[in-house]
Amino acid sequence: MRVLLINPNSNPETTARMVAIAEGAAPGCVVIGMTAASGPRRIVDEAGLATGAASVAEMARSVRSAFDGAIVSAFGDPGLETASAILSFPVCGIGAASFAEAADGGRRFAVATTTPGLVAAIAGRVASAGLSARFLGTRVTPGDPVATMADPARLDSLVASEFGRARADGAEAVIFGGGPLAEAARRLADSVEVALIEPIPAALRLIMR
Repeated sequence: MRVLLINPNSNPETTARMVAIAEGAAPGCVVIGMTAASGPRRIVDEAGLATGAASVAEMARSVRSAFDGAIVSAFGDPGLETASAILSFPVCGIGAASFAEAADGGRRFAVATTTPGLVAAIAGRVASAGLSARFLGTRVTPGDPVATMADPARLDSLVASEFGRARADGAEAVIFGGGPLAEAARRLADSVEVALIEPIPAALRLIMR
């Protein structure tokens, strides 16, 4: 199976990390990454989502090879609908895929993320998926998101705290709100008492189905 991973951020190192996460989640699957040529290196607000959406459309128009599916690998799913209209194979966003997986079986769910500027956009995407009744909101780690992401120990501590808040509020599943956060999810998986949803593997499972 060949899957195209479209990174709306202009950071090739992040693309490489997300490709590795995807291939690790589906051994035998070949994942080809594409990186936005311009725009923010990490999308942290709605302006970044808008720029990312334009980049996703540009990348989709440039695709010349056939794939079994494509993943828009930014949590706000920028440009997802446009890419779906352009490409001739299935396209899913890591946000939409993780919402569906978290809500499976009627579970109530929350999101934990490092980016306060995306809280409203996340709620909007959940509403678009028809899952607002099961959504308990987004928990955001304090401090600068770039600095938090650069310090794995601090990231783990802050995110684990937000997991605890979400569980106390009744969440049965918590989504890591961001493609590159999968490493933290795996480090914390055995230490929290709630189902953890990793967006990139969730998107791969959806594409494979």
